[in-house]
Amino acid sequence: MFHYKNPDEIREEAKKYDIALPFSKDAAALGEPLRADGWEIRNRIAIQPMEGCDGTADGKPDELTLRRYDKFARSGAGLIWEEATAVLEEGRANPRQLWIKEENVDAFRAMNDRIREISMKENGFAPVIIMQATHSGRYSKPQGVPAPLIAYSNPLFEKDSPIPPERIVTDDYLKRLIERMGEAARLAEKAGFDGVDIKSCHRYLGSELLSAYTRPGRFGGSFENRTRFLRESIAAARAAVGSGFLVTSRLNIYDGFPYPYGFGVNEKDGLTPDLTEPKKLVGILHQELGVSLLDITIGNPYVNPHVNRPADFQPYELPESPLVGVARMLNCTREIQKAYPDLALIGSGISYLRQFSDRMAAGAIEEGDYKIAGFGRMAFAYPEFAKDILSGKGLDPKQCCISCGKCSQLMRFGSKAGCVVRDKIYTALYQEAAQKAGK
Repeated sequence: MFHYKNPDEIREEAKKYDIALPFSKDAAALGEPLRADGWEIRNRIAIQPMEGCDGTADGKPDELTLRRYDKFARSGAGLIWEEATAVLEEGRANPRQLWIKEENVDAFRAMNDRIREISMKENGFAPVIIMQATHSGRYSKPQGVPAPLIAYSNPLFEKDSPIPPERIVTDDYLKRLIERMGEAARLAEKAGFDGVDIKSCHRYLGSELLSAYTRPGRFGGSFENRTRFLRESIAAARAAVGSGFLVTSRLNIYDGFPYPYGFGVNEKDGLTPDLTEPKKLVGILHQELGVSLLDITIGNPYVNPHVNRPADFQPYELPESPLVGVARMLNCTREIQKAYPDLALIGSGISYLRQFSDRMAAGAIEEGDYKIAGFGRMAFAYPEFAKDILSGKGLDPKQCCISCGKCSQLMRFGSKAGCVVRDKIYTALYQEAAQKAGK
């Protein structure tokens, strides 16, 4: 259980595991502006893409979606990375996932205009807003029941219930999807976003392709083939938008699964990061394709959530201290940032440290481990967190995320996601969903 009274206690605990976490004396570094692709991000705080599963059946933002982004707009964060937004109906992770298409552009534009208006009034500036373009791949549930579309069969995940081979997407399908990613970028620009993320994380389809060692054809086997989808999707997005539009990715640089089913892993055990290929890929994205901003993450929230969402409780026995998970995320991001110091990286996995997360994030920025601190679960629980950090007030432990995982559990139940502990709407939704599930 999280019991720390100050950063010194966390440092002492971390020493037991031969890890170090870079706490600063204050959070001032988070208030510094940053420029990326001509955009000024007014501070170093980003709200990570946290899906609410609360859009309309045809993919528009709905009442709870607007409520959530109104809160994010008031938060004072300089960057709002909006949640996973499907580019095709069959790639939706649930029947209420947001979906970018021509018919929905006006609804997204209205929401983005609203975010900027609220932030200008509350904070005196408009945040940079990015749309996360996704295809959910093996986690697709467009009608509320699993309808996976996979890059390759994975016995680690499927075990005794392999997904039928006809659900493996063809090379032609992926070529069409690349074109669709370009079209999604065009629509995102039309909808008033400042940039688009070609999502390549957490083992959704774009991420799974990075580990498609066993897949034949143009999208599997070699490094060139396994990275083809991401590279060509980014190129398609770039070709579809104006020069001032950000094209980026939320990128898994370490999966935590043994070879040949994991990207960025040591081939001998799969648990030790080996960032040789991720660094090579980031170099191509940055130096050849002009990507100036990347959101870095690791792991798979469906299978090994302790890797990317350190917590005191998981749906299995904890294999390590959550502090080890925080340090792994930091160390992986640091290795990429040190390799490309002029690239703006967003760090993740901070929320577990609760009221001390701002000081660790500031310390990481001061030490050059990343340039922007990304908060996900914290933003669900504590929408005013950025304002409290930037004002010097500091984080209120009574409002912080306690990393209980119930927001994710709501998604697993097929309900709408939010903070069960801090928000009565989601407390009621959780009770209702848990009762239906017999939990």
